[in-house]
Amino acid sequence: MADPAVLKTPDEMRSFSLMALREDKSLGFVPTMGALHAGHKALIERARKENDLVVVSIFVNPTQFGPGEDFEKYPRTFEADEKLCAQAGADAIFFPDKKAMYSENARTFVEVGGLQDVLCGMSRPGHFRGVATVVTKLFNLVRPTRAYFGRKDAQQLRIIQTMTRDLDLPVEVVPCEIVREPDGLAMSSRNKYLSPPQRKQALCLAHALAHCKKAVAGGERDAMKLIGEMAEIVEDESDGEIDYIAIVNAETLDDVAVIAGECLAAMAVKIGQTRLIDNVRLNG
Repeated sequence: MADPAVLKTPDEMRSFSLMALREDKSLGFVPTMGALHAGHKALIERARKENDLVVVSIFVNPTQFGPGEDFEKYPRTFEADEKLCAQAGADAIFFPDKKAMYSENARTFVEVGGLQDVLCGMSRPGHFRGVATVVTKLFNLVRPTRAYFGRKDAQQLRIIQTMTRDLDLPVEVVPCEIVREPDGLAMSSRNKYLSPPQRKQALCLAHALAHCKKAVAGGERDAMKLIGEMAEIVEDESDGEIDYIAIVNAETLDDVAVIAGECLAAMAVKIGQTRLIDNVRLNG
């Protein structure tokens, strides 16, 4: 288990990428904000299996945090993250600071119209502009063959897929399944904020989504009925504040009234001060 190289500047990252290109090596990329957990490890391990080289980025991106959000307190655990990257087989960690990624007068941003304005975008205006912008910058610096994203952030994944297609970026975006705790809670860096009672309440998201998936498998197709039932489960099992519960077309993210084809049941719930998201794919 060799320690991965730590690259702190765009020039160091470019040099690593150019070396891979010259040697005709495939490069797998896992972009993260650190505070890595088993879900990230699964992404890195898959990249390790499918590529000659693997790069993990660790950058808490300020442009995707809105006023009053948790940018300052977002967990920063580089030593533990570096160890996990080594265990999972990463060759390099791109670990820039804010000045390396954004000039003082930066004024260029990437937006994906429509997809960024629904679901999480309704309560987090500007969030996905920050995500799309930083991922574009990272793709330009890392030059990956393949980039790996978890399905837990389903809206983010859909936006990045669309952005990559629309801008003709030469990257294969690889979706990876949600990794869950044994009791069903979707793994998230923000789970660390939960107290033990809140951690128990947070299971309401997984329980509600499991109910929805089972009902659809049993023949239910009324989206509004299922949304109501999921809301009842969240309210019965927690003191959480529901941001949204929605059933949408998996490609367009438009709300659906009747579940047909591939859809997505998605929700965001605030447990205490921690905003959690989760989703499940539905096939009508």
